[in-house]
Amino acid sequence: MDDLIKRAKARDADAFTQLMQSQMQTMYKTARSVLRDDEDVADAVSDTILTCWEKLGQLQEDKYFRTWMTRILVNKCRDILRKKEYLFYTDKVPEVESRERGFENLEWEQALAALAEHYRSVVILYYVEGFKTSEIAQILQIPESTVRTRLARAREKLAEDYFPQERRRGVL
Repeated sequence: MDDLIKRAKARDADAFTQLMQSQMQTMYKTARSVLRDDEDVADAVSDTILTCWEKLGQLQEDKYFRTWMTRILVNKCRDILRKKEYLFYTDKVPEVESRERGFENLEWEQALAALAEHYRSVVILYYVEGFKTSEIAQILQIPESTVRTRLARAREKLAEDYFPQERRRGVL
């Protein structure tokens, strides 16, 4: 990956394309944890790719590319959420294409949906994407202690929701 980053910084479009394709699943999962709508996820990912191409020269250390890219993505997701706050909704329900989804991730998605956005994003970055708490703090631009607190509170909320009897007995 280091070679791809160096070549992409030298404005090699093919290397940049390969680099972004290698990160596509990571970007999708991260954006999906913040945004629930697939169209918004696609917008956030495409805006992130464009911004990465435009600002790749500003990346100071190649080893932090993934952290840098994820910070851009999270900021794009936040921008989309802010824009949606200003939308007005009508009583008219648009027709939505129906499609069958597998059930393999349904419980995980439901568990994440029960968490507030600031907890959900930390949980996804930590457990799904494998970032360290210090890296998450950089990505979200919050103190590392806040990251640890949010992780602990998210775990408590999930334990409360999924194992209420154990919490009462003091097992968890």
